[in-house]
Amino acid sequence: MLDSMEKLLILQDRDRKIHRVQEELAQIAPERESLRNLTAATQAQLAAAKTRVKQNESERKQLELEVQAKQAQIARYANQQLETRKNEEYKALAHEIETCKADIHKVEDREIGLMEQAEVAQAEVARANSAANAAQKLAEGQITELGQREENFKRELAELQQGRTELASAVEESTRSRYDRLLKNKGDNAVVGIQHGVCGGCHMKLQQQLIVTCQAQKDLVTCSSCGRILYYTRDMDLTGGD
Repeated sequence: MLDSMEKLLILQDRDRKIHRVQEELAQIAPERESLRNLTAATQAQLAAAKTRVKQNESERKQLELEVQAKQAQIARYANQQLETRKNEEYKALAHEIETCKADIHKVEDREIGLMEQAEVAQAEVARANSAANAAQKLAEGQITELGQREENFKRELAELQQGRTELASAVEESTRSRYDRLLKNKGDNAVVGIQHGVCGGCHMKLQQQLIVTCQAQKDLVTCSSCGRILYYTRDMDLTGGD
């Protein structure tokens, strides 16, 4: 194998490792954000449950005030009954008292319904609080772990990139320029082998003369379809698949 080809393959291997680490790093921020969103969601559910409890308490207090107001009305009507000497007025006041009592019964029925709802709401608060605490604990642990992974990947990436500079400098400039262009356009699959007579990158069938030239290992050979740099090793099957 050409010396320049060996250096290119070593460089490409380093670039693939760099790309892998960069992908790992790129995944950490979304994972961290997802954990924070999960925690925020459970906190929001807890807040909503507490709000429902407060609303229930507010409605119950309002009903209590309605009952007190009706009871005050009954007391006034009763006093007016004591003061009146007219039978019609007495009956009218008695009717108002009965109406107020009926209204009180209706309000009390609503209060019972709210008390039942309050029990459900309190249970929901307890459940939501437990879920929020569990999510917070889980997120904190995983976020800490992500931070450690992130630091490790950053350190590994710095080492790989430093070594990459040394490897790249060992490749002849024109060859390196061609490789860098392919790396930018084709990703970390710029230098590919030949299997069954096709390019290992684009998988297009190669001309026989191109395969022979590559097999001779004297010049740098590129695929006529995709431009990737081709290489050959003895364990490769150069014959066509059909």
